[in-house]
Amino acid sequence: MSATDLSTPSSRSGAYWLLADCWNIVRRGLTHYQRQPVNIAWQLGFPILSVLMYGYVFGSAMKVPGGGNYQDFLMPGMFVMTMAFGFMNTATVVVYDSTKGVIDRFRSMPMASSAVVAGRGVTDIIVACAELAIMMLTALAMGWRPDGGAGFLGAFGLLLWLRFSLIWIGVWLGLIVPNPEAAGGLYAVAFPFTMISSIFVAPQLMPDWLGWVAVWNPISSTAAATRELFGNPVDGDTWVEQHALLMAGVWPVILTAIFLPLAVRRFKKLSR
Repeated sequence: MSATDLSTPSSRSGAYWLLADCWNIVRRGLTHYQRQPVNIAWQLGFPILSVLMYGYVFGSAMKVPGGGNYQDFLMPGMFVMTMAFGFMNTATVVVYDSTKGVIDRFRSMPMASSAVVAGRGVTDIIVACAELAIMMLTALAMGWRPDGGAGFLGAFGLLLWLRFSLIWIGVWLGLIVPNPEAAGGLYAVAFPFTMISSIFVAPQLMPDWLGWVAVWNPISSTAAATRELFGNPVDGDTWVEQHALLMAGVWPVILTAIFLPLAVRRFKKLSR
């Protein structure tokens, strides 16, 4: 082997190795789904059960401001709820790897620390695409008919953008909680986070103080924006509601700017 060949790996840029390490983490995550079909069946089956339950069980009892169809109001909210609950799956996987020593093995390897965190994020985005596709097919089978074209693609993108920002909250929490049992307790945080929003009920129909909290919930902006892009807008009284498309883009930026550095910093401190 020539001297040139020997020097080739070291001559590659740091960005190349960061991407290579990230891709290895993604492959590992997807391989786990392949070898654990029960887990992926639950993760992908839960959205279907949610759509069916809320659409058929509660649909006839709910009202929409202006007298619209509740199914058209509900479906975008259900898509948002699935993206929001995704951070719980992220936290559970991360805390499992941390307690089983997998994270320590990664840290002992010559790989970028940020690649482990980023690889987890990319894996979750791929799974999120599958979740959304399954949910939308289920909603179409139930009679939901959104507007097509650029609005549909824009709504799909906003949903993934929300999921992307919440991934880093899941990674950060997964690196903080001590064990998988404690990670299960995070549902006590996730449940009110999704319920006190515009996912199921418009904030105008809530008590004033609770409606104000729901309006300023980041996932409410995504829910309102996706309804608008799907062709079923709901008028709001506040500035946040009237600029839902803007805030649906801004909130994930804020969340990512806060929790992505926290997740990377926490990962780097594990061995200290």
